[in-house]
Amino acid sequence: MGSTLRKSQAVRQAPGSAPLERRRPAGGAPKLREGQREAAAETSQPVVSVREKQIGDHERTLKAHKEEDNPQKTMEANGLTPVPDSYDYDLIVIGGGSGGLAAAKEAAKYEKKVMVLDFVTPTPQGSSWGLGGTCVNVGCIPKKLMHQAALLGQALQDSRKFGWQLTEEVKHSWMTMTESVQNYIGSLNWGYRVALRDTKVTYENAYGEFVGPHTIKATNKKGIEKLYTAERFIIATGERPRYLGIPGDKEYCISSDDLFSLPYCPGKTLVVGASYVALECAGFLAGLGLDVTVMVRSILLRGFDQDMANKIGEYMKEHGVNFIREFVPIKVEQVEEGTPGILKVTAKSTTGDQMIEGEYNTVLLAIGRDPCTRKIGLDKVGVNINEKTGKIPVNDEEQTNVPHIYAVGDILQGKLELTPVAIQAGRLLVRRLYAGETTKCDYVNVPTTVFTPLEYGACGYSEETAVEKFGEQNIEVYHSHFWPLEWTVPSRDNNKCYAKIICNIQDNTWTFFSGRFFSLKLGSLRSHHNL
Repeated sequence: MGSTLRKSQAVRQAPGSAPLERRRPAGGAPKLREGQREAAAETSQPVVSVREKQIGDHERTLKAHKEEDNPQKTMEANGLTPVPDSYDYDLIVIGGGSGGLAAAKEAAKYEKKVMVLDFVTPTPQGSSWGLGGTCVNVGCIPKKLMHQAALLGQALQDSRKFGWQLTEEVKHSWMTMTESVQNYIGSLNWGYRVALRDTKVTYENAYGEFVGPHTIKATNKKGIEKLYTAERFIIATGERPRYLGIPGDKEYCISSDDLFSLPYCPGKTLVVGASYVALECAGFLAGLGLDVTVMVRSILLRGFDQDMANKIGEYMKEHGVNFIREFVPIKVEQVEEGTPGILKVTAKSTTGDQMIEGEYNTVLLAIGRDPCTRKIGLDKVGVNINEKTGKIPVNDEEQTNVPHIYAVGDILQGKLELTPVAIQAGRLLVRRLYAGETTKCDYVNVPTTVFTPLEYGACGYSEETAVEKFGEQNIEVYHSHFWPLEWTVPSRDNNKCYAKIICNIQDNTWTFFSGRFFSLKLGSLRSHHNL
């Protein structure tokens, strides 16, 4: 441990060492006179200097420091450019979701000075949440818990066949469920803040926006702005639900950002969209006993194996979910106020001029998500984005076209939008930056699950993609229907479950590279599965 030299302490000469000499810098006399002239020009003493650079008189510097508490801002207040090699932080992470938090905590392990900026812009309905990002607050976690609530309802029905005698009518309380889910999410929010504090990562609940090459402006909910500099940045801002752009959509409709904390039971619900978010939400709402309709523009689960997607749709329809195919809403009107109220939806056919109308208590929009990249100042620092999608192109090391700015998570162009992938990418990126490691994130053959009533697990290429990539003549598909043992006693859904694997038979290798309804990461040979 070194000791601090106080003003009252003398500098002692080591025994046998040469006498200490005071050396005048080259050109010392002119430089001294220049410094004296600068000091004399200031209105208050002492004159403040940083790294041999005079930044201003005492009064002005002290005032700037009290107002901004930021050395770089202090220098700007005195009309000077911040010192290029002096940064407030080694790394600033923009976005406190799964990927951003993983990267920040990983960087702290290597004793780097790290800041996380996270800010949730409220939805049109006023919903907002705490630290943790989409997955924790309005995505995977509450979705899976509400899916579980629906499964428990089915289990209660099955339990009679297993001997359970229910002596009273079983009802579901939306308020009890949402309160319990939100309490759990709140504990996660707090846990993330504690974890950042324990690892000495600075957290600010503020909106981050680039204003210069290594400078970011942080604006908190009170509108107070601060400037911070960093050597490197990681963008992990995630995505937010898309709206239709029709009359009444933002005024009366909700999104998944609102559903999981909705303070009342949604009642009769129209789900607009055919994404996994749409079908998952429709599935658990129907499982809770609500009247649910899904309005689909074209196909279900675009980007997923369509054989599987259609089987999921058929199963949901058999279990009470209504589908309106090839229609899109063009107007939403309020018929009656309330919690819930009554909304009238006017929709138009995508294949003709037919119009339909329907009344619902709640309209849930799940038509896709857009990256939060257009309003964070990327144009000011030259970071390229896909102008159509808002996605950020990166190389295989998550680096943007600006060398000191990186990106992870759902905002990446052409990458998987999965929480575990964002976490892994963030950790590996930081290890490459600060620990000398070389491992890159693998975005191929990553298992994923869709939590529809008939759960869908998959790994690898869909059948359509496999045919496109390798040619139909080089593809063989092995499939089977099956009946889970726990469904046999209540005698429900006989042979509704389905599995298939897709094999590349090119060059007689019989390589397995895709599984549906079960998750396998590694490629394997046909013989491993008794095909």
